[in-house]
Amino acid sequence: MRRTSIHEKMEIRTMAAHFPINHRLRPLYRLLSGVAGLYMLVFGVVGFVQTSGVPFFTRDEAEWVLGLRSNPAFSLLSLVAGIVVLGANLVGRNLAHLVNQLAGIALTTVGLAALAVLQTEANILAFSMVNVIVTFILAGITGTASLYDRVGTAAAAAAEEDFRHGPHTADTPTV
Repeated sequence: MRRTSIHEKMEIRTMAAHFPINHRLRPLYRLLSGVAGLYMLVFGVVGFVQTSGVPFFTRDEAEWVLGLRSNPAFSLLSLVAGIVVLGANLVGRNLAHLVNQLAGIALTTVGLAALAVLQTEANILAFSMVNVIVTFILAGITGTASLYDRVGTAAAAAAEEDFRHGPHTADTPTV
């Protein structure tokens, strides 16, 4: 049995643990994730207003709101998710990194669960296939943003780059 060298273990760990610090496109990713959060917030508010007066978990009386099918439960869930994602991206720092990461995972999970129960009685949020697609798009946006929105000091960014590429010395040309 072949033993794994320390260098190979570091490469494996580097590939699994790398989130760049102070990425130059961080503002763009935060903006995109903030727009996704704003869409969830606006959809939640408009949906909650449009579906007021119908049963909370209705499937039969669900309304079409901003291109998606909604009931009060899904509208309220979207409103809360929008506030959290938009708020975290307005605050920024590493809070946005954590929230975007969790939002990407949660939205992917919700999309998969909704896809699994789409044509059943268990579809309590009144999802349609359009809802599933939009949920996966929002998951992709927030998840991708979480890959590039970590912030830190210049020293932390340099340490991360050294960890990724190995330390640069005066004899080693930089790329």
